Amino acid sequence: MKRFIWFSLLLGSLWYPTSAHASDIDKLQNLRNCVEGLGPCDRSLLAGVEVNQIASLGHDRNLLKCLSGYLCDHSSLTDVEAKEVAEAEHSRNLLACETGLGTCDESQLTPSEHETIAKIDKDRNRLYCETGFASCDRSLLTDSELAYVKDLERQRNRLACQTGQWICDKSALTAAEADEASRIEHERALLACKTGDGYCDKSLLIPSETHEVNDVKQQRNPLFCKPGDLFCDRSLPTPK
Repeated sequence: MKRFIWFSLLLGSLWYPTSAHASDIDKLQNLRNCVEGLGPCDRSLLAGVEVNQIASLGHDRNLLKCLSGYLCDHSSLTDVEAKEVAEAEHSRNLLACETGLGTCDESQLTPSEHETIAKIDKDRNRLYCETGFASCDRSLLTDSELAYVKDLERQRNRLACQTGQWICDKSALTAAEADEASRIEHERALLACKTGDGYCDKSLLIPSETHEVNDVKQQRNPLFCKPGDLFCDRSLPTPK
């Protein structure tokens, strides 16, 4: 019986830490919280050298946040650090103004930076207009720039009609451009009907072309039927 009691006490000492051991664990967890910057950090539990190291670490972390544009404590910065952070904030704002990405506060710009940004905005708008971008403001264009933009728009529309794009506006084509677009559209329709690829608009075919398409289909049908292709039409007679 005595042996059982002694063994139970020994086993209990292995499973349940002493008060001193638990205190050490608490201090280690607190130190980890202080180092990682997560969870409560009780500096009264730190050793003397640890207090200074944690304070230095916290200061550097705060400085990094300030320099990176994150929420930080500016009041804890030195004069040199505050100047460095202000320069970083100014650079970020200037970058946002130049690229159009992010929030641009033009009130923070210098007069020369204002001139630069105004020129960039004008050039960017002209580029939007030249490429057909929705944000184009034509009122900012000069007469020569507007004429050039209109010429590019006509060219884009002509190419869209020639390539069968949905943005094609046939009403904006000249007679010669409309004829050319119709010829290309007709050629595409004929090829689509011959190959079975794409949309076959038989309404665009003349009678001789319809006959040609039927002949081609009959000649090529065995080619499709042999491997079991989807375009196989078993109702067609075998060509001689």
